[in-house]
Amino acid sequence: MTAQTSETTTPRVAIVTGAGQGIGAAIAERLAQDGLRVVIADLNEETANATAERIGEQAVGVRADITSPDDVAALVAHVLDTWGSIDVLVNNAGWDKVGPFLDSTPETWERVIGINLMGTLTMSHAVMSVMKDQGSGTVINIGSDAARVGSSGEAVYSACKGGLIAFSKTMARELARYGVTVNAVCPGPADTPLFEEIGKENPKLRESLERAIPLRRLAQPEDLANAVAFMASPRSNYITGQTLSVSGGLTMI
Repeated sequence: MTAQTSETTTPRVAIVTGAGQGIGAAIAERLAQDGLRVVIADLNEETANATAERIGEQAVGVRADITSPDDVAALVAHVLDTWGSIDVLVNNAGWDKVGPFLDSTPETWERVIGINLMGTLTMSHAVMSVMKDQGSGTVINIGSDAARVGSSGEAVYSACKGGLIAFSKTMARELARYGVTVNAVCPGPADTPLFEEIGKENPKLRESLERAIPLRRLAQPEDLANAVAFMASPRSNYITGQTLSVSGGLTMI
């Protein structure tokens, strides 16, 4: 029996957004290993279902656009109808287009803000309301060390992730009285499909980052998943309003 299932006879339920691939998929798999039922929410229904099938019967894939309040409301209703509670929310979905800010356009800003900030606010508003009524819950927002130290070519993305860190701290204060914790986990450079896409425009990016990171490698999705799993577990129930960097020592603040 795992540490998770020994705490309660009914498995807890987690929603992980953007969990069809990359870091989100690794988080979903890790939470399932800890005994949670996991909802794989992703804009890509095919990858969401593939991740759920890989995990097994305690996972379900759901197509959801976190920028759509209607999609979010339907997702939350579906999870409550199916399993009766939402105990963990991991706001992982994100997107970026790297380039100098002065060369970017308002259309790109709107997309970056819509997914990384507004989408997380929309998900959080819906799920935090459920957790408040339950009198318990855990929210983990996936930020970025770009928010903490800046990152050339990621001005709007960094601004969004900085907003998420501030949002996490504020909601940790507002929801503590209801037994709900809110924390942020901030990846450094990670070996993900998004990084691969960005790296096509700069083939030397990986090499230069690996030289700069004290542990001499990019983060693997499992590195982030392990940190999230701790924040999602009862072992962290006295931690709230905190920001944890998982960056191989690239940032030490």
